[in-house]
Amino acid sequence: LLLLLLFLLHISHSFTAGRPVSEFRALISLKSSLTGAGDDSNSPLASWKPSTSFCTWTGVTCDVSRRHVTSLDLSGLNLSGTLSPDVSHLRLLQNLSLAENQISGPIPPEISNLSGLRHLNLSNNIFNGSFPDEMSSGLVNLRVLDVYNNNLTGDLPLSVTNLTQLRHLHLGGNYFAGRIPSSYGSWPVIEYLAVSGNELVGKIPPEIGNLTTLRELYIGYYNAFDDGLPPEIGNLSALVRFDAANCGLTGAIPPEIGKLQNLDTLFLQVNVFSGPLTWELGTLSSLKSMDLSNNMFTGEIPASFADLKNLTLLNLFRNKLHGQIPEFIGELPELEVLQLWENNFTGSIPQKLGENGKLNLVDLSSNKLTGALPPNMCSGNNLETLITLGNFLFGSIPDSLGRCESLTRIRMGENFLNGSIPKGLFGLPKLTQVELQDNYLTGELPVAGGVSVNLGQISLSNNQLSGPLPPAIGNFTGVQKLLLDGNKFEGPIPSEVGKLQQLSKIDFSHNLFSGRIAPEISHCKLLTFVDLSRNELSGEIPNEITGMRILNYLNLSRNHLVGSIPGSISSMQSLTSLDFSYNNLSGLVPGTGQFSYFNYTSFLGNSDLCGPYLGPCKDGVAKGSHQSHGKGALSASMKLLLVLGLLLCSIAFAVAAIIKARSLKKASESRAWRLTAFQRLDFTCDDVLDSLKEDNIIGKGGAGIVYKGVMPNGDSVAVKRLAAMSRGSSHDHGFNAEIQTLGRIRHRHIVRLLGFCSNHETNLLVYEYMPNGSLGEVLHGKKGGHLHWDTQYAYTLKVDEKSDVYSFGVVLLELVTGRKPVGEFGDGVDIVQWVRKMTDSNKESVLKVLDPRLSSIPIHEVTHVFYVAMLCVEEQAVERPTMREVVQILTEIPKMPPSKDQQATELTGVEKLTPDNELSPKSGGQGPPDLLNL
Repeated sequence: LLLLLLFLLHISHSFTAGRPVSEFRALISLKSSLTGAGDDSNSPLASWKPSTSFCTWTGVTCDVSRRHVTSLDLSGLNLSGTLSPDVSHLRLLQNLSLAENQISGPIPPEISNLSGLRHLNLSNNIFNGSFPDEMSSGLVNLRVLDVYNNNLTGDLPLSVTNLTQLRHLHLGGNYFAGRIPSSYGSWPVIEYLAVSGNELVGKIPPEIGNLTTLRELYIGYYNAFDDGLPPEIGNLSALVRFDAANCGLTGAIPPEIGKLQNLDTLFLQVNVFSGPLTWELGTLSSLKSMDLSNNMFTGEIPASFADLKNLTLLNLFRNKLHGQIPEFIGELPELEVLQLWENNFTGSIPQKLGENGKLNLVDLSSNKLTGALPPNMCSGNNLETLITLGNFLFGSIPDSLGRCESLTRIRMGENFLNGSIPKGLFGLPKLTQVELQDNYLTGELPVAGGVSVNLGQISLSNNQLSGPLPPAIGNFTGVQKLLLDGNKFEGPIPSEVGKLQQLSKIDFSHNLFSGRIAPEISHCKLLTFVDLSRNELSGEIPNEITGMRILNYLNLSRNHLVGSIPGSISSMQSLTSLDFSYNNLSGLVPGTGQFSYFNYTSFLGNSDLCGPYLGPCKDGVAKGSHQSHGKGALSASMKLLLVLGLLLCSIAFAVAAIIKARSLKKASESRAWRLTAFQRLDFTCDDVLDSLKEDNIIGKGGAGIVYKGVMPNGDSVAVKRLAAMSRGSSHDHGFNAEIQTLGRIRHRHIVRLLGFCSNHETNLLVYEYMPNGSLGEVLHGKKGGHLHWDTQYAYTLKVDEKSDVYSFGVVLLELVTGRKPVGEFGDGVDIVQWVRKMTDSNKESVLKVLDPRLSSIPIHEVTHVFYVAMLCVEEQAVERPTMREVVQILTEIPKMPPSKDQQATELTGVEKLTPDNELSPKSGGQGPPDLLNL
């Protein structure tokens, strides 16, 4: 009987093992392999319950019989984990999309069993390993294959060329290496091909020209090809969009490109193309967007470009083009974006520019243009950005710009413009930035008729503007920078300046202002820079100025100020630069606090000031005018005060004792811990609390202490114990909501927050453990210097469009200086302020702040990274580049100077780090802001 039972069990097991996995079990297996797909109600796959039909589950589509899955779409559900091979048991699956998650591990080759699959989208995940060659043998019906933005490695897969039904293939945004195989020119019906954003080398194969059905081709960004474009590129007769930007292409653009009569987008920027602009480009009658910027093109704009009647975007900036800007450029009927900055164009700007009524962005800066500005650039009221910085333009600013309500930025400094500022300009509703410095403008400040609340920066330095500042200056409530230096303004500084609550920098120097310094300026709590030097100001230095707690630059020199220096200035710990020289101040210069750091030259030219290096004080100045009282018996009133004081102390002690007793009663309640998990966790708060031992400390910071902990399942975690909340406080000041948001973040470069434990007093954040530590530890900790320079330049490229530009700039400054962001420069001073003070924002002064561990690094590379960092931390947000532009600029490392002597000569010049140009989203983010010659 026992033998019979064993035999039957064996037969049953064999039968079960031979049966295929059901689609239900395949889906359950898929769910179990994905993190974040649990059974709780907040799970994106909460509907995947065994008690219901799988055809009703989220993302699942079945056939008409409701027995087989035909489509599975789990895109954008914030899933992690791995992709189960059991997905291959969904035999009739035609569509599989797992895009925009954080799924890792290899792509299972078992997917090749899905012979009916037509659409496979695994983009925007973190799949790794090589592409499985087995997939090409079974997916004979595949139309769409998208693995964009993963971590796939190895050579570009050859096997995909066997997928003869492919219409759409996206392999970009990975780490594929090697060459583009010549067999990539064999797909008979392909319409979309992208291999951009990899690490490809070699020549572009001429066979690519065989793809006569191809409509979109993307091969640029981080690839580094040899030579230029093959002439066969002209055979792509159906091509509509071609993007080969930033991939090392050289030589001339082949004339065969003129055969692409369906082309509407051509992006070839950030390469090393040279020679004249190919005449045949003007025959591309369908072309709408052409970006040839950041190359080495020479010569003039071809006359054939006059036939580009559909052109909306023309970017030719940062080349070596010369000659006049042809008049027909101003007559292109669809032109919206024109960027020609940093070339050698001469002559005048086409006077019909903007008359098409569609012009949106114009940047002609850093050329040698002369003549007057076109009068009708804003005729359609669509103009948003107008930049003509650094030319030889003369004449007046067109009055029509004062009525251009679409205008957001106007930068026309460093020209020879004269006349007055157009009325209404400062009242334009969308205006954020006005730069008219270094011209010959005259007249008064036109603020009548209203002021834009969005206006953040006004730079009118070094003109011939005159008259008093009207009280309406207080209406510039959104302004952050107000630069009026080098003019002929006169009269008192109006007290209304105190209404400028967003002001961070004010420069009124080199004018004729008179009267006292308005104490209301102290109401501007965000001020970091104040320069009122070289005026006719009088009266005393207002004591209220010490209320400006983050001020780090104060210059009141060369005025007629009197009285003593307020001693309370010594407590302004943020103040790092001060100049009171050449006034009529008197008395003893304070020697405590911040005054111990100021140079004595800051007080020269005040004959009645005394102190170190300034000469002895006159009689009575240092000693003071009051004599000390002798000792005597306590008076009756003093005794009474002492008794009352003791009585009050006794009452306070009794009240404190009562409060303490009540708090002890609540202590047990506050010690109850609660665990909030952001994924499936195999430990409790008690396990986390066991990690809080002195021996487990791995880091300390201003936010708390970090411990390493080993959980019962063997996993290592990092536990950050935050500073305790106020006792008795029931409000977490938004902590819980913010930490919930952080817990949902899944990014390959951000350490994952697993969960947190909390009670009424303390919060414990539980992170995944990083055995190699963080970037900060490598730069600033005991491992400092371990990270090689090349590994650091690499780190800086691991960013995306959503990264915070200012914060990234701070990280770059950490890399260059080797210093921490805060804590090393005195209270109220951070790394950005310190670097600005040490270098005056001059990139050639980088050696003053350079980390000694980087002394062997080529100076041109360090200077370039420092330059980008200073662009990122510009005070005015609108002056900072976008993240895409930052990455692009970082890849443009300047060439090593030919000799040390020439390098030393070049580094003696002085260049200000002011970004002259910035692209708007209209330009597609294809180019960097204006970079001065490196």
